[in-house]
Amino acid sequence: MKIYKYTLIILLIVVSIPSEAQTIKPKQVKKEMKSVANWQIEHFRETYSGRKKPHHIAAWTNGALYVGMVKLAQMKGGKKYYKWLKSIGEEQKWKLHHRKYHADDHTIGQMYFELYRKYGEKYMIKPTIESFDYILENPSKEPITLDKYKHLERWTWCDALFMAPPVLAKLTKETGDKKYTKFMMKEFEATRNHLYDADEDLFYRDNSYIGKLDNKKKIFWSRGNGWVFGGLTLIMDEYEPGSKEYEYFKNIYLKMAKKLIEIQTPKGHWAMSLLNQDKYPTPETSGTSFFTFGLAWGINKGLLDKEVYQPHVEKAWNALVSYVTKDGMLGYVQPIGAAPGKAWADKTEVYGTGAFLAAGSEVYKMVKKK
Repeated sequence: MKIYKYTLIILLIVVSIPSEAQTIKPKQVKKEMKSVANWQIEHFRETYSGRKKPHHIAAWTNGALYVGMVKLAQMKGGKKYYKWLKSIGEEQKWKLHHRKYHADDHTIGQMYFELYRKYGEKYMIKPTIESFDYILENPSKEPITLDKYKHLERWTWCDALFMAPPVLAKLTKETGDKKYTKFMMKEFEATRNHLYDADEDLFYRDNSYIGKLDNKKKIFWSRGNGWVFGGLTLIMDEYEPGSKEYEYFKNIYLKMAKKLIEIQTPKGHWAMSLLNQDKYPTPETSGTSFFTFGLAWGINKGLLDKEVYQPHVEKAWNALVSYVTKDGMLGYVQPIGAAPGKAWADKTEVYGTGAFLAAGSEVYKMVKKK
């Protein structure tokens, strides 16, 4: 009877081991990535976030998807995904979206440069170069405040730091012309000065949230900070470590990374309002995916102590895959918005898929090294 009792206790302990203790295997990571990517490609032309029409192929939503899809394509056996991405570029005639100054409409340019690096065809990046040359020659004179969406020609909302700066960094890398970097650094600093909270090492989504409290806590939107954190890695990838540009972004990145592991929820995800876990207990996978991506990237680059940070990444990844349906849909992606809100197990969005794929690409490298 005692043997049975002890066996039962051991079984209960094993069953109660939290998800973060599960071993992450590279092959399984890749399998999860392909499952999510294949589901999204199959459902690419569908509607999301309660919209009546599908997202335009050049919209920021899909631009973020392509960032993650490129990272899957770059992995062994990714030819299928390169082919799909190239078909998107051809359909869009390699042009950015229609709003000349709007950062959201520049996002797809990241994909064009990565496809150019793969295929070497200059026509893939020519329209993007022309578009940014116009912007640099005719810079917007709008203020850096969003002011109820009156000013969208500059980076007045933190999401923009994922959308446009990586394209400008790639422009300098591929053309050798530092004018793009000079413009990008100036505009990034303007946004940072406006939206960065040095006490919390997090970014406000836009100026409408500065000074406001929710449940007596400052409002820092998870996905908004995910855009910033993920964007920092994309920018740093284009500069040499030790360069003034790299060190500028690394400084912000390290401060955010330290803060993020302090506020991760016990379940592994990050709350939709980063400092307000109690009020927003629902999982949210787009912000969590971007944080997972950024933290795993830092471990792989040697910027973050793996003994400290890797358990947080593993915990987050195991949480994320638990929200993927058997068909490959990533659930609990908050719909399009600008603030903490709601998410559901049976609802997704293309940018969530992109963030998940980006996260998977770095988690794969991390556990393969391990």
